[in-house]
Amino acid sequence: MSADANSQLDTRRRVVFGESDITDFDDDKDLPTEVMPLMMGPSHPAMHGTVRIALEVEGEKIKTADIQIGYLHRCFEKESEYATWTQIFPYTDRLNYVSPMLNNVGYAIAVEKLLDIDDKIPERAQYIRVIVGEISRITDHLTCLGAGAMELGAFTVFFYLIKAREWLWELLEEVSGARLTHSYVRIGGVVADLPAGWPAKLLEVLGKTRTALSDADKLLTRNKIFRDRMDGVGVIAKADAAGWGLTGPVGRSTGLAYDVRKDHPYLVYDRLDFDVPVGSTGDNFDRYACRLEEILQSMRILEQALAKIPDGPIIVDDQRVALPTKRETYNTIEAMIAHFKLIMDGLHVPPGEIYSFTEGGNGELGFYIVSNGEGRPWKCRVRPPCFANLAILTKVLPGLFIADVVPTFGMINMIGGECDR
Repeated sequence: MSADANSQLDTRRRVVFGESDITDFDDDKDLPTEVMPLMMGPSHPAMHGTVRIALEVEGEKIKTADIQIGYLHRCFEKESEYATWTQIFPYTDRLNYVSPMLNNVGYAIAVEKLLDIDDKIPERAQYIRVIVGEISRITDHLTCLGAGAMELGAFTVFFYLIKAREWLWELLEEVSGARLTHSYVRIGGVVADLPAGWPAKLLEVLGKTRTALSDADKLLTRNKIFRDRMDGVGVIAKADAAGWGLTGPVGRSTGLAYDVRKDHPYLVYDRLDFDVPVGSTGDNFDRYACRLEEILQSMRILEQALAKIPDGPIIVDDQRVALPTKRETYNTIEAMIAHFKLIMDGLHVPPGEIYSFTEGGNGELGFYIVSNGEGRPWKCRVRPPCFANLAILTKVLPGLFIADVVPTFGMINMIGGECDR
């Protein structure tokens, strides 16, 4: 290198490091740093296109985190004001679109309480709601665990668990006719009975799903790389979980033993034997472990429900609430009029208001509905469980590394349609 080149290089070094002489530079000193804004999402693969986390980072460490939703507006609450009570079911499907049957069930129970017919729902319909709801809970947890593992590099686990989810979705498709957005539950019951031979298929699929879950457990639970990314990362204290209103696996991972199915039983859950998994640390691994065990508990519920389900009707026998059969509609004037009124004017719910809540895939799923006596709700507001679960990330993420955002966000299991309702 020429003398001129050396001189220019020295000059550049002095400019970069702010030194009057290159010999004054101390290799042991840290380089100067400053806080830098960094956007995680919505285009980041782990953010799923539905949320942006505006970070301030210093080096690899997170200083602040601003959680910004609003990239997947469903307009659920406003659209519900312009639909009849029955027409809202397709909108509930699109809240948590990974476990839509649970949304169907939660909304139906809320309306039935306002109608004061919640104790008149046929027993078989209640068992069917439990069955389709618990299948949806399993598919929700399988999606979360599979995607979370894949985002940390465990692509094989993703394939195992998503394949199991597909088996269950195929069964729900046999019941409702739709793969994902089912609109299967109705006010007063369900729209159709379980197909012939379907319970035996479900038991077979549960056996195959247990095998897939066992394989995933062997690949992940004692895997050092996985544990290093999960243990002690994203810790939430039990007191914070209660203060922020965290429910579901996120809340239970902190030691907060709250499950609506146990604490405020609905349908026939009080007749079924199952445990509520509870963590102790509140970190990412506890959230993973809670979901893993909850899948097994849901399988226990399904096996008991299949053994106990009675014969009988699947919807209330009241034409003011339930649509008459096609045969009746085509052959009697009374049924035709009832059908016309329910479709055109909507079911007339007595004036009043109610907050009803069930255990969704991510925790307490609540519906606050107000009726003014007409065929459409005056107000239909949803309390999405992952909205509160996501909010606490503003407190959890500071102090972690940038790479920790991916597993922490993944184990929160934020569903955009539910948050941006």
